[in-house]
Amino acid sequence: MPKVSRMNRSLLGWIVLVISTTVVLGDELPDIYDTQEVSERLRTPAEALAAIELPDGFKATLFAAEPDVRQPIALTTDHRGRLWVAENYTYAERERNFDTSTQRDRILIFEDVDGDGQFDKRTVFWDQGKKVTSVEVGFGGVWVLAAPELLFIPDRDGDDRPDGDPEVILNGWDDDRIRHNIVNGLRWGPDGWLYGRHGIQATSLVGSPGTPPEHRVQMECAIWRYHPTRRQVEVVVRGTTNPWGMDWDQHGQLFFINTVIGHLWHVVPGAYYQRMYGDHFDPHVYQLLPQTADHFHWDVSEESWSDTKRKGVTSGTDKAGGGHAHQGMMIYAGDNWPDKYRGQLFTFNFHGRRINVDRLERHGATYTGRHENDFMRSGDPWFRGIEMVYGPDGGVYIADWSDIGECHENDGVHRSSGRLFKIVYGDTTPMSHDLSKRSSLELVKLLGHRNEWFSRHARRLLQERAVAEKGNASQIMSDQELTEVIDHLRRDFESSDALPHRLRVMWALYSVGAANETWLINRLADLNEHVRCWAVQLIIDQGAPTSKARKALESLAAKEESGLVLSFLASALHRLPHQERWVLASQLASHQAFANDSHYPLFVWYGIQPAVSGFPGEAVKLAKRSRLPLLREHLARRLTEEVKHQPQAVNDLVKLISVEQTDEATDILRGMHAALQGRSKVAAPADWDRVESAFAGSKSEAGELARDLSVMFGSGQALEDLIQLVKSDGTPFDVRRRAIRALVSARAEGFASTLQQLLTKRYINVEAIRGLAAYQDPETASLLLKHFERFYQPAKTEAISTLVSRPEFCSVLLDAIQSGTIERDEVSPFQIRQMQLFEIPKLNDQISRLWPELQQIPAKKQKQIANYQKQLTPEVLSQADLSQGRLLFRQHCGKCHKLFDDGETIGPPLTGTQRNQLNYLLENIVDPSATVSKDYQLSIVLTDDGRVLNGVLLSQDEQTITLRTTDERLVLSRDQIETIRESALSLMPDQQLDVMSADQVRDLIAYLMSPSQVPLP
Repeated sequence: MPKVSRMNRSLLGWIVLVISTTVVLGDELPDIYDTQEVSERLRTPAEALAAIELPDGFKATLFAAEPDVRQPIALTTDHRGRLWVAENYTYAERERNFDTSTQRDRILIFEDVDGDGQFDKRTVFWDQGKKVTSVEVGFGGVWVLAAPELLFIPDRDGDDRPDGDPEVILNGWDDDRIRHNIVNGLRWGPDGWLYGRHGIQATSLVGSPGTPPEHRVQMECAIWRYHPTRRQVEVVVRGTTNPWGMDWDQHGQLFFINTVIGHLWHVVPGAYYQRMYGDHFDPHVYQLLPQTADHFHWDVSEESWSDTKRKGVTSGTDKAGGGHAHQGMMIYAGDNWPDKYRGQLFTFNFHGRRINVDRLERHGATYTGRHENDFMRSGDPWFRGIEMVYGPDGGVYIADWSDIGECHENDGVHRSSGRLFKIVYGDTTPMSHDLSKRSSLELVKLLGHRNEWFSRHARRLLQERAVAEKGNASQIMSDQELTEVIDHLRRDFESSDALPHRLRVMWALYSVGAANETWLINRLADLNEHVRCWAVQLIIDQGAPTSKARKALESLAAKEESGLVLSFLASALHRLPHQERWVLASQLASHQAFANDSHYPLFVWYGIQPAVSGFPGEAVKLAKRSRLPLLREHLARRLTEEVKHQPQAVNDLVKLISVEQTDEATDILRGMHAALQGRSKVAAPADWDRVESAFAGSKSEAGELARDLSVMFGSGQALEDLIQLVKSDGTPFDVRRRAIRALVSARAEGFASTLQQLLTKRYINVEAIRGLAAYQDPETASLLLKHFERFYQPAKTEAISTLVSRPEFCSVLLDAIQSGTIERDEVSPFQIRQMQLFEIPKLNDQISRLWPELQQIPAKKQKQIANYQKQLTPEVLSQADLSQGRLLFRQHCGKCHKLFDDGETIGPPLTGTQRNQLNYLLENIVDPSATVSKDYQLSIVLTDDGRVLNGVLLSQDEQTITLRTTDERLVLSRDQIETIRESALSLMPDQQLDVMSADQVRDLIAYLMSPSQVPLP
């Protein structure tokens, strides 16, 4: 079809689209429909192109637009230089999640024959997809992520028609609750593995079809990989929130992009990165790694990450980069753009409608991303860049989802739009040949091409041919040809002075099976750190190394000076059997030059911690030898957690504590203290008396830690010392509060009476009131009521929390409310529910009499929501007192949620949610348990002395649980716990609004919908 007529057809299609929201596609695609409310006029493709701003010398072309492409969610290229596009139509608005009944997803192929930046040929490869997020080409077919499955669609003759039905390679990915965090991002790595990404919203159990649950790989918020010939899947790193872009630099280092908590992360296998919320599966990780970048793309000095939704892109955030949300990522290694851009990292900024740029610099044990000027901006409010890739001519393709909503799609989906642009510098030369038609030796020569695109495809084709006898490629490499290829590669590696070329050759040798262990061990002596890094990675790529290789790694670790190589040696610990990790770990722990590095000590810890409980003697030796303070602290913590089962190891640890080595002693004591939080009646190590005496009277951190531990070990003298500190008005308030916590944690006998005497001490009575909840003392309730009116607000709040913690206290509280001594508004809906959970008929009868409105909840909560919608008109909300609304927020919501700069973070932050939508707010307040994430579900804990605690279970191990209540973070010994009952309920109770007057409901809702903070009344 002539290009002019095709563009006219595209514009005509666009005119039809703006007239009707239901469009019939060709190619047998079902009718698509739009549900998004169009508050902004959809720009024409030509207008969208004109809205792109680029540096001088660059130009953009409209490669394709609706109706030829819509909903482009992923891009890749093949060895013929063609662009493959995954279209996703099944993703739906939040209420529906995915529409797989009326919609299908597709895989398209676009070809630009004359290289003018506009496609000439379009092919529908496959149109039967559901929940498609990614596409990649290789090994005789097409790989497609379509949750819950990774599919392989064979096309071994390369005619762009599937040879048969898709083969399910892997399954088990969550395809429901995870929504916009769904599995995505297929990309071939330099090691020959197929990489992908996974978000935080849900847990997936992944394996080949038929694999039992216990043998599947558990993953959430992770980078994972799959090997196409070994049929093996594994997690590479865990953490972040929702990674939606990744690429490798010229040295084969993997970086990925993320949203919300930080945007850039460098991958060292086995690492655990910061999460938006929740805990990692392993409770002994202890500490998480921060982002790689040294900056954020929003104004962190003045704004929260979520303020962009409320304020728009302010001048401060505009200067910083445009906002918190990122998707799509490319490290440019093409040969068309100017050299200044080569090696820089590019990513789309969602709210800023631009491309951010980071400069990657080697720093310490890893990298640091430095802020560079934004590369591209779009003036089109519909622009939603989602993926970018460079091609054989060095030009860059970008996919525009073309929407005015957010990834959550709370405002609907606009399926009938989508654009592809191409950005080039000056003129380009189109690719005129198919790399698969080249000989293997010609492919080897392409490894030296300046454009990394040629190298990547050449390596993949060589790998395919080397394994072709297994039926994975159409071209079989003969033994003679393979020998010639290997000889040529080895000569190139030895003779080349160009580091990127040497690395490409090294990866190619490995992919064709010619980089054996001996060859790789010899590469550990290479002068370049990147070659040594990859020698380490490839030695362990297939599992535990041989004894010879392990000793070579240990020898390298002893003398290595590069922090990057040391980081990957630490990563190698994960591949070793537990009993074989200790020598390598000891060598790694000896590098004091990296003691204060933000990443390196944790890399070592992640690698050794799974072996600690099985080899406690080795762990003590490592703690003694370590020059990494953080590693020493974590070793002490992990060992002390096992004190009940391995007391000798803990005593050996105690023997290391010396007053003469205060820093080392503090590390060990800090770790022991963290391990024993929440425990009581712990048997003291045999040599503890020496430590207690050595630090007696010391005001140093080590002295305070030793004193607290002595209390946990039941030392009478330490108990008495702490009690005297608590009683003395001359003791600093922070010291008294810490002493109270230590004594309460140890359940010091008779301490309740001391706490009761502190109720009138303003600056420590909150801690005293909280401590009284742990004691079943009959005087507590009446004393709290006696002093209640004289308490300032934090003490009043804590008093109510203590009074609802035990049935006998509740009875006294309810009687006080009945008599008018305490206002019923002092008790929150959460606390009402806590009292109901005792399931004592007399208490529940009292609650019913005091809060009769709770018995009148409509059978269908949708009816209740509809009633509030009718009442809360814009006119009514405009009359609200926002300051009173903020006060109500503090009383009813702020203990769990943060809005603007106020509140706690037990539950999800509210600042960035769809607060401006009344229906969204009401759904989540009236029926919070309907869609509650597992991370925020309620756990009900009954202690052995009758106390009931409600909260979110943050973590648990054999000895303790950590529970986050609305008031505090509690570490409880399992010895104190009678039962733990998990509930499908949200931590937030259903009946928040029922106990409020109409004016209070109005004020609270209006405040929650307000665009900015207001003062308290």
